Amino acid sequence: MAEVYVTMKALMVAMLTFFFCLLSSFQKVCAICLGGIRTGGQALFTAECSHEFHFHCISSNVNHGNYVCPVCRAEWKELPFQGTQPADTAYGRARVSPVNWPQDEGQMSVVRRLSRGYSGNLQQQLAVFRTPEASIFNDDENIDPQSETVDDHNAVTNSVEIKTYSEFPAIQKSERRKVFAILIHLKAPKSLDSVSSRAPLDLVTVLDVSGSMSGIKLSLLKRAMSFVIQTLGPNDRLSVVAFSSTAQRLFPLRRMTLTGRQQALQAISSLVASGGTNIADALKKGAKVVKDRRRKNPVSSIILLSDGQDTHSFLSGEADINYSILVPPSILPGTSHHVQIHTFGFGTDHDSAAMHAIAETSNGTFSFIDAEGSIQDAFAQCMGGLLSVVVKDMRLCIECIDEGVSLTSIKSGSYASQVAGNERSGLVDIGDLYADEERGFLVTLHVPAAHGQTVLIKPKCTYLDAITMENIQLDGEEVIIQRPAYCVDCTMSPEVEREWHRVQATEDMSAARSAAEDGSFSQAVSILESRRRILELHAAHSSDSQFLALIKELREMQDRVESRQRYEESGRAYMLSGLSSHSWQRATARGDSTELTTLINTYQTPSMVDMLQRSQTILPSVVEMLNRSSTVATSKSFSSYLPTSRHIA
Repeated sequence: MAEVYVTMKALMVAMLTFFFCLLSSFQKVCAICLGGIRTGGQALFTAECSHEFHFHCISSNVNHGNYVCPVCRAEWKELPFQGTQPADTAYGRARVSPVNWPQDEGQMSVVRRLSRGYSGNLQQQLAVFRTPEASIFNDDENIDPQSETVDDHNAVTNSVEIKTYSEFPAIQKSERRKVFAILIHLKAPKSLDSVSSRAPLDLVTVLDVSGSMSGIKLSLLKRAMSFVIQTLGPNDRLSVVAFSSTAQRLFPLRRMTLTGRQQALQAISSLVASGGTNIADALKKGAKVVKDRRRKNPVSSIILLSDGQDTHSFLSGEADINYSILVPPSILPGTSHHVQIHTFGFGTDHDSAAMHAIAETSNGTFSFIDAEGSIQDAFAQCMGGLLSVVVKDMRLCIECIDEGVSLTSIKSGSYASQVAGNERSGLVDIGDLYADEERGFLVTLHVPAAHGQTVLIKPKCTYLDAITMENIQLDGEEVIIQRPAYCVDCTMSPEVEREWHRVQATEDMSAARSAAEDGSFSQAVSILESRRRILELHAAHSSDSQFLALIKELREMQDRVESRQRYEESGRAYMLSGLSSHSWQRATARGDSTELTTLINTYQTPSMVDMLQRSQTILPSVVEMLNRSSTVATSKSFSSYLPTSRHIA
């Protein structure tokens, strides 16, 4: 496998080199932004290896520590930098053509010569290129005032739907039920196909660039981030934090206008991999971006990706680690700066327990990217949700109506819920909802004997419209059952039955994981197999897609938990990602869950599917791109033209 990996890596490098050489032979373009290079245009930099770039593009690369040619990977001894031009570089082989040099770039130097023995002292020499980091991150770009005013014509006018399903429509009047279930089903409004009609996003991506991310991993991460950048609109803001042994904010929250996207793409292109993994420092820096910003977009989130284990925060071999302390207190739920952290474990060596705990503590989701090529799809699915938030700060309230009816439990998964001391009311804090997203909560009641009919509960919810920022209060209908004098033979509601199976399957997944953590792998397999067989019996009489999805997922978990090796390799991460998905009732990436033909897509929304389709669409071929004019949009990055993940062997 190692030989195959090395061969594929070498092949990829060769293909990239051939690609750019071929591109340059057809037309003169900057290999970083793919913008045209022409006489009388921007200032140009010709490297000692003879490849040519826009000066501002290549200087941005150097400022971020990239000291090799993006085309041929030749190591440079002469680099562009900002500052006073040294006298000994005026006649170096690398040169700048200062054609139409912008006035504000007048103080930029052409090149800085590195000493011949620079390899062992490179980081110190490159340190002078980096911009000092501010102590307070209040340098976020202003929000466009027009983005705060929503056109009434484009605004979402539909409200959240509340539906209820009783376990049975009737109970004999003399009968008392200690456990009577009701499903409360919520569905968010549909999304509108307009950037101006959705809530703008503040996104902070925290990216692992430690030594283990070198090679194809880093290339795929750059491509995935290029996709993310291209999906953001001019009212969305992005900040990127890169981390290895320490964390560095590459740029502040910046609007993704054409210029903003171009600069973001350049920063991503300049990333290099080295050092250890310091997740704690990275999250502190990401949280600081959120906390210190002067203005806020209606939607905010942090995306964390890592392929390794934190080598700075915990002692090796330490038992019973509390990974939740990795989440900075300033952004925890309940604080004024709370944001969800959606975590992505990349490959088989990441710390899935830590990544799951970070997501769970912040009310985010954990995704497991076991196939390197699926990183872009995983990001795409997440972005499909974040760019379609329609509901914020939702709370579901449940009130018992008739005397003697009491609320005994709320099956809310990871959502915070509570039942009042007198058992006459309860609530669930739901938070945000993506467009078309659904939530189901089973509540159980004690129902007394009665005649005529019994009014059980009345649900209602309050939330903030993420687009109009209007506070909404929505009352559901009272749930009523009939109380006939004779014995009632009713069939259980299929909606309630389906939700019971989902809840019980999630509980069994959790129990199987606990058994595996204790080393009882045969017991874990037995738990999962028993639940799967129960579902298969019901699926034999129903074509319900949720049953089929759960059966497939349970079988996959069985395979990954059959031995310690399988569990350590991928079983733990796969199970934690599945638990994250079911406990939040939100789509996560794991296995083939981002494939459009998979069964394991229970919680995907139309916006997520649309974004996945965009990610998986075949991109323009090299020939088509070569036939374009030299005025290729500078916001396009090289990584956006790489083949999609399914074309990488």
